[in-house]
Amino acid sequence: MTQLTKSSCPMADANPNWIKRLFTSQLGPVFALVVIVVFFSIAESILASGVFTSTRNLRVIMSSAALIAVPALGMTIIIIAAGIDLSAGTTLTLCGTVFALQLQNSPVPASDPAFVGTMLWALLLTVLTGCACGFLNGLLISATRVVPFIVTLGTMTIFLGIGQIIAGESTVYAPKENIPQWLSLCFTGSQPDKYLIPGVLIPTSVIIAVVLAIAVGLLLRYTVFGRNVFAIGSSESTARLCGINVPVMTVAVYTLAGFFVAIGGLLYFADVKNGNPTDGTGKELEIIAAVVLGGGSLTGGRGSILGTIVGALIITVIRNGCTLLSIPNTYTHIIIGCIIIAAVIVDQLRHGSPEWFFRLLPAREGR
Repeated sequence: MTQLTKSSCPMADANPNWIKRLFTSQLGPVFALVVIVVFFSIAESILASGVFTSTRNLRVIMSSAALIAVPALGMTIIIIAAGIDLSAGTTLTLCGTVFALQLQNSPVPASDPAFVGTMLWALLLTVLTGCACGFLNGLLISATRVVPFIVTLGTMTIFLGIGQIIAGESTVYAPKENIPQWLSLCFTGSQPDKYLIPGVLIPTSVIIAVVLAIAVGLLLRYTVFGRNVFAIGSSESTARLCGINVPVMTVAVYTLAGFFVAIGGLLYFADVKNGNPTDGTGKELEIIAAVVLGGGSLTGGRGSILGTIVGALIITVIRNGCTLLSIPNTYTHIIIGCIIIAAVIVDQLRHGSPEWFFRLLPAREGR
């Protein structure tokens, strides 16, 4: 029997070390972010007012990135497990709408001590809504064995319809007297009393995102649950042979992701101060894009929390920079779309695909 060695493999011959290191480096997204920041810093200082690097604008960028990063944390877990959730956007605004309705219907204003009960119920119902949506996704995927793309494509419109029904097909506004001051989670102004840590002008949304990111990072790295997620994403059949209950894990993964989407829905309300179910259309693309730009593989088995945070920052920096340069949103969408395609191509190159590309590379010498 002929032994297949590294030297006898055509792909190995055509895959030099330098190209492999280039595409497998975890610093790629960070390098891309630095390049984008430097580009917009120079371009905006020359062509516009030069406020891109101001502390106020940096707070705006960080807060906007947090709105993407928090639900993207859950999406990271799903994608590592070789899944996808196209319903994340409508689930997020559904949760925000549920929260807005509870505040709108509050019998007492935020200044009343009895409002604490209303707020706790609103928070609980919001989280339960997100987890229920995730649980339904996981259950349908596990029970029907239909690919997650199709299942969540269907639930995306279902959650949108539910949101429109409970909102009466309109935007839900909560009275100002029913919105507590601490709910200014996305505040980026210069009033120090509106920040979580007095005197430290870091938006509360950013602090929430960082704390949750650390928690998810520890979960994936140091727990059995995290190891099982990576095992399922790498090879579901092998995970089954290792004794992992894949259906139960699938439900758990999507339910946990629903929790992060619910927190994202809370931040969404804190940012816009209303609940509109139709706002969620398209948000799932930003959430998925943050994971992909951060180095997550749509084939499963790979992804990182730091990469997801960097991916969210890349999207936000591009959007913010284009706005300051007065570039229309239509072109911003094109730019972000091209970067996402490039990120997916890089992911394919990590897996040695397409083969014709590596055949064109010069073979290593000295063997």
